[in-house]
Amino acid sequence: MAENEVKQIISQLEAIKPAQLSQAPQLLSRGKLALLHLNALVPTAQTQTPHLLLACHLLEQGALVSIRLGDTDAFTRYFQQLQPFYSLPPERLGNQVPARTGNQSKVTGLYLLLLLSGGDYAGFHTVLEGLETTRGKEQIEQDQFIQYPVRLEQALMEGSYDKVWSETDKKRVPSEEFEKFSEILINTIRSEIASCSERAYPSLPISNAKNLLFLDSEGAVIQFAQARGWIAKDGRIYFPQQEEELAAAERDVMSSTGVVIENTLGYARKLETIV
Repeated sequence: MAENEVKQIISQLEAIKPAQLSQAPQLLSRGKLALLHLNALVPTAQTQTPHLLLACHLLEQGALVSIRLGDTDAFTRYFQQLQPFYSLPPERLGNQVPARTGNQSKVTGLYLLLLLSGGDYAGFHTVLEGLETTRGKEQIEQDQFIQYPVRLEQALMEGSYDKVWSETDKKRVPSEEFEKFSEILINTIRSEIASCSERAYPSLPISNAKNLLFLDSEGAVIQFAQARGWIAKDGRIYFPQQEEELAAAERDVMSSTGVVIENTLGYARKLETIV
C-alpha cells in the first residue's frame, strides 16, 4: 500500500505543471510519511532495494520541485537527505546505478551552482573534489550538469564576467532548474560590479553602464540606478557615495591646508619678533 502510494506521488510530481506547484509540498509530505512506513526515508541495512530506489527518486523530485518553487533552504535539505543514498555501494541497490542516478548529476550540479551563487567557493571545491574521488575525474568532465557550474566558477575566478553572462544564456543552460540559480548568480555579479563602479568612478554614461552591468536597456539601467540610490540625469549615472567621499576628501584637504597656513603665519610672526 505505502509502496504504491510513493510510486503514485512520484508520477504526480514528475508531471506537475507550474500552476500546480503549490500542491507539491503536501504531496512530498505524504510521500515521506509513506517512506517511513517502508523504513526507507533513511537507508538502513534492513531497507529493501526497491524501497531505497523509490526513496531516492522521491527525494530527488523534492529537490527539483524546491528549485522551481524558489525554496533554496528546502532544496538544501533534500540534497543533504540524498547523500546517504548516493553513498550506497552499487551492489546494495542491485547494481541498478542508472535507476539510482537518473537525477543525481542534476541535483548535485544544482547544489554546486547554489554554492557558487552564494560565494561559497570552499564548499564548492569540497563537493567537486568528493565527486572526483567517488566517480572519477574523467566521468565528471563528461557530465554536462557538473561541468556547467565548473565553467562558471572558472570564468568567475578569471574575472571574465562576459563569459559568465554568455553561459547563462538559455541555450547553454542544461535544464530549466539551472536558470533559477543563474539569475541569482548574475544579480550577485551585477551587484559586485556596481559596488566597484561606485568606488572607481564619480559618474558613467548610461550607455557604458548598460554594457558594464549586463542590462538589456537604458531603461533597465535607470531602474537599477534608482534602486541603488544613484542619480540618473543628462545621459549619465552619478554615484552619490563617490561624490560624498570626494567632498569629504576636499574638506579634509582644505582643513589641513588651513592648519598649515595658520602654522606658517605663526612661525612668520615669531620670526619677526626675534629679528
